[in-house]
Amino acid sequence: MSVEEEPKGVIFNIQRYSIHDGPGIRTTVFLKGCQLKCFWCQNPESQRIQPEIFLTRSNCTLCGKCVTVCQTGANRLLENSSTIDRSKCIGCGKCVEVCLREARKLVGRYMTKDEVIREVLKDVKFYENSGGGVTLSGGEPAAQHEFVLSILRGCKEAGLHTVLDTCGDVPWSTMKRLLRPTDLVFFDIKTIEPKKHRGATGRPNRLILENAKRIARTKPMRVRVPLIPNFNDSPEDIRAIARFVKEEMGSIEIDLLPYNKLGEVKYERLDRQCIPTETQTEEYIKHLDTLVNLELGREN
Repeated sequence: MSVEEEPKGVIFNIQRYSIHDGPGIRTTVFLKGCQLKCFWCQNPESQRIQPEIFLTRSNCTLCGKCVTVCQTGANRLLENSSTIDRSKCIGCGKCVEVCLREARKLVGRYMTKDEVIREVLKDVKFYENSGGGVTLSGGEPAAQHEFVLSILRGCKEAGLHTVLDTCGDVPWSTMKRLLRPTDLVFFDIKTIEPKKHRGATGRPNRLILENAKRIARTKPMRVRVPLIPNFNDSPEDIRAIARFVKEEMGSIEIDLLPYNKLGEVKYERLDRQCIPTETQTEEYIKHLDTLVNLELGREN
């Protein structure tokens, strides 16, 4: 009788010593897959669940080894560059193994729940000393909800504090199961306006806002607002979000996350288009923080 293989999920990064993803020192596990397709996404490699190849063409010497080992014919050499037919690439990573100049990097690997737990337990002393733990992020963790649920349960069995970082665009029946082994929720709200949300992410926000209200009655949570220039960083947009939180969710902290340009180079490496934009000034972020506190009835 064959032994049934343990289910696996796709992880694209495990970041140790995180200090911005929850209380204390944490390990953040980034999972691939997301229902939303935000045009500003700073981790575009997180959107598709399948492993993908980052291609840094400036490192490529056109040796052709990637073409030789590719089983699907996805890799080709042109006159002055290497290319990937993304519709054929299965993310097996064989071309990465033979690339001598690290022009190719595999983004996403299959791991079992036990492999993830073993990795995060390496820093258990840091969690104990700082009040930290494990944060599951993405992408959208709920895109791999059964796998994520098994990790959360494993973390709780090990006595670890857990944070779920979610965009909230999942059925409540799924979210409710994920909340049981979760200690704290980080919840993204991009905008309150439905048409604006659909145009920017490809998805409506009615379910997201309903889930936000439900979670506020169920678990400790913080609302996170990624500030996107010329999309949701106007005083009117921020006031609207703060009013929604105050009127519908109660006394919930709101974190404003300034836009940064670090993710823009990733689009080129994935052969995708990026809409470049500028970051907000520190003074402007402080101004928006003041508006949030005024709407919430708090002193700065």
